Amino acid sequence: MLLSILLGVAISAWGQGAIDAYEFDTDADAKRYQALIAEFRCPKCLNTNLSGSDAPIAADLRRVVYGLVSDGMSDADIRTFLQERYGDFVLYDPPMRADTIALWAVPVALGALAVIVILLLVRRRRTASAALDDDARAKLATLLAEEAPPGSKPR
Repeated sequence: MLLSILLGVAISAWGQGAIDAYEFDTDADAKRYQALIAEFRCPKCLNTNLSGSDAPIAADLRRVVYGLVSDGMSDADIRTFLQERYGDFVLYDPPMRADTIALWAVPVALGALAVIVILLLVRRRRTASAALDDDARAKLATLLAEEAPPGSKPR
């Protein structure tokens, strides 16, 4: 029983070690901090922001962001600082520039291409099923005449 209690305390203390507990002067600074660490990507992890990453570099960056927020630096200055230090990768929403235009244009172009292909396929299917040439009409008329019950009029 004592072993299970000690194990439970050790596990709960271990889980508490991963939580960053920073003190802020105002609630606005705490909200800014939370918004900023949710906005930046962990440089080591794939598709994980700073708030959700357990990587040591993410903990370091959370500490840096905390210091910058506490020093009164604006959100734009914090973004610029981290972007200059870690590049555009740290931003989930990269800026639109000549070297990043492909990141913005390729998804839009692929979406437009998919819409065009779907529209062409639908149009082709409609025209193929609606249009019968003269030979097909003649075959259809003979088939309908053969299958028609006696005394009925052909269509």
